[in-house]
Amino acid sequence: MKETLSGLFRRPRGRREKGAYFETLARDFLAAQGLTDFQSNYLGRCGEIDLIARDGEYLVFVEVRYRQASAHGSPVATVTRHKQEKIRRTALLFLQKHGLTNRMPCRFDVVGINEGTGGLEFRWIKNAF
Repeated sequence: MKETLSGLFRRPRGRREKGAYFETLARDFLAAQGLTDFQSNYLGRCGEIDLIARDGEYLVFVEVRYRQASAHGSPVATVTRHKQEKIRRTALLFLQKHGLTNRMPCRFDVVGINEGTGGLEFRWIKNAF
């Protein structure tokens, strides 16, 4: 899916501002695909989860990655094994804190966003790890 940049407000500058901006775009993209009940930036002692949402019966933990240019590789390829493990541990803490352990199926998705010639390109990988 491509989205043009025309008509959008000023582009974010700082790292945190960029992260929030692209997480919002990813959230809107996923909502258009039918995901609901979003929670953003869940912070646990093991790390952070960018987005948590519902997709039917699934609780979905989403990592959002942005790359300005794909010449250095896909944004989704930057989710290393170490990052995956941090997300898994943080998700387990989330489930324990909310009494959801063994109560609903979960999955881990990645949304990669990069700038293409016609605007932003989104790549959504369900059950990425």
